[in-house]
Amino acid sequence: MPAAPKPEILAAFEAAKGFMPVDEGLALYAAAVEAGRLGLPLLEVGTYCGRSTVLLADAAREAGVCALTVDHHRGSEEQQPGWEYHDPETVDPELGVMDTLPTFRRTLHRAGLEDHVVALVGRSPQIAAIWRTPLGLVFIDGGHTDEHATADYEGWAPHVAEGGLLAIHDVYPDPQDEFTGQAPYRVYLRALASGAFTEVSATDSLRVLRRTGPGI
Repeated sequence: MPAAPKPEILAAFEAAKGFMPVDEGLALYAAAVEAGRLGLPLLEVGTYCGRSTVLLADAAREAGVCALTVDHHRGSEEQQPGWEYHDPETVDPELGVMDTLPTFRRTLHRAGLEDHVVALVGRSPQIAAIWRTPLGLVFIDGGHTDEHATADYEGWAPHVAEGGLLAIHDVYPDPQDEFTGQAPYRVYLRALASGAFTEVSATDSLRVLRRTGPGI
């Protein structure tokens, strides 16, 4: 049986702002627990308000490793005012721009997981450019344009250790999902075609792959 989060962790996940459904969250948690056995950090790209971070942090705590989460906290394209996934509660009332960092911190505090997460606040390519540590898990869940999804893959996939896992969210093969999931789908296809990664599982729009060879 795949590892499952404790009821209080699942409750914290469900209570947090975010878009990941429970079945995908359970699959991500199981992957994080497995990856944690490598004794290396677990990293996600795309924090938003910390919904999936709760799961990664608990898996990291159980494994005695660190969870890292990368986001500039100004929202991705589809979360801006006027777009489908915009939440007015995430707008800084003084500056008039999105700021999901305070909500994210409240999410971790309520879940009792602050001590198990390092929040890397900045743009993914800038942080990836200076990153040097091997990772047990990389979870790509950032921007959905080709520019952003490709940059996340090229920046972070090289750091997945041998036997480590690469998880990609919002993989939608149907061309009608061009805006929401075609860029992650193309990254997923690229990972498979590289020969560096082998698919482990598929749960709705979440794909989990294992590093089985060099390169990206």
